Amino acid sequence: MSRITVIGGTGYAGSAIVAEAAARGHQVTALSRSLPDAPIPSVDYVQGDAAEEATLSAAMEGTDVVVAALAPRGPLAVTFRDVYSTIARLADAAGLPLYVVGGYSSLRPAPGAARFVTDLSHIPAELHDEIRAGAALIIEDLPATPPTLDWVFVSPALRFGAHMPGERLGRYRLGDDVAVQPQDGGAISAEDYALGFVDLIEKGDHHRAQVNLCH
Repeated sequence: MSRITVIGGTGYAGSAIVAEAAARGHQVTALSRSLPDAPIPSVDYVQGDAAEEATLSAAMEGTDVVVAALAPRGPLAVTFRDVYSTIARLADAAGLPLYVVGGYSSLRPAPGAARFVTDLSHIPAELHDEIRAGAALIIEDLPATPPTLDWVFVSPALRFGAHMPGERLGRYRLGDDVAVQPQDGGAISAEDYALGFVDLIEKGDHHRAQVNLCH
């Protein structure tokens, strides 16, 4: 069993990953700005600001794996990439693998094709900055980290989120940086995304790579 720190551990994806990892017997620390209404008894919840390096360092102390599940909105709308840069630097310095909750728009419709994020004309304009910030992690920031940092960027299907929760099916399909269902984007529930996410952590087969989880 591993000690896993989930940064953003009470958000939509983060809380599902926390629940899945804890259910499998992993020792989980969840860092977030607010504490959950229904905490999992075996989970160590830490209330703090991920934008503060000291808070991040303390949450990562003694862990085996770092999961980053922050969203580029709200207080992090401006500092999102800087916070992830700090997370990556701290994980690298500690020799910890970093698993990142990504977005669908950074995937490709076919091998070698431009990523979906290059054309957001069909997406409401108020979401463009958020989508681009999330995609920048895999397009620019993570590939530029030192080769000593072992990271995996885990993109969900298009239909994924609190506004479209989806059904728990107990299964998923795994792809690379090409969307599993490029035509309609597919869907996945938080529970099944977490199922695939923790499988990726336990198997450890992917290194400095983007993957896609979809029903």
